[in-house]
Amino acid sequence: MELYLDLFSQPCRSVYMFAKKNNIPFEFKDIALMNGDHHSEAFGRINQLRKVPALRDEDFCLAESIAIMQYMAEKFKTPDFWYPADLQQRARVNEYLSWQHTAIRMNGSKIFWMRLMMPTVYELEVPQEKMDGAIEDLNTSLTLIEEKFIQDKAFIIGDNISLADLVAIVEIMQPLGAGLDIFEGRPKLSAWRDRVVDAIGKDLFDDAHQKILGAEEAIKHLDKSIVQIFKPKVIRLFL
Repeated sequence: MELYLDLFSQPCRSVYMFAKKNNIPFEFKDIALMNGDHHSEAFGRINQLRKVPALRDEDFCLAESIAIMQYMAEKFKTPDFWYPADLQQRARVNEYLSWQHTAIRMNGSKIFWMRLMMPTVYELEVPQEKMDGAIEDLNTSLTLIEEKFIQDKAFIIGDNISLADLVAIVEIMQPLGAGLDIFEGRPKLSAWRDRVVDAIGKDLFDDAHQKILGAEEAIKHLDKSIVQIFKPKVIRLFL
């Protein structure tokens, strides 16, 4: 089985940690988003959506991180707590996975691009009101994660980690790559993060996040001429 990944990407990190934690054998296929590898003809044959992550299992190709993890959970019969067979617990996992796409994912990504990528790579000035609004939206999502999803539980669905926690943590870590410590002043979120790290294993967690947490240094060596093709899209999305 092949996994096409770029660990700058939040969904790629969740797929990577899930496969590694569950000893699922795979070949890591590095797709560098900043180099435009996902637009290559070869990758297009793997995933017409031209997004990572992507999976190829012999002649079966699959896109979208949630679908990929669900496929691996069922094929490799991973422990039940990841994606429980119990109807209501699985529904709680699905509830979070359905919510997060347009909430924490979008809001965390905005911060990463507006604080780091846009001013550094594209030399674009982000208006203060745009930045303030993005931080407000992110804080709203983080509060919902604390109050709606975690509440007084160890993990999102109860006593055990699940795909919901795995997908949540990678999105919440993204703003840290742009120098924004979103755990400051949030003891409940910080304690949950620590439990997630313990459940995944610190070595694997750090391995998966090394690239994003080193983003500020890494983009100093980026060939900015390559990424200029994405500039109009970035402006449409964030300005």
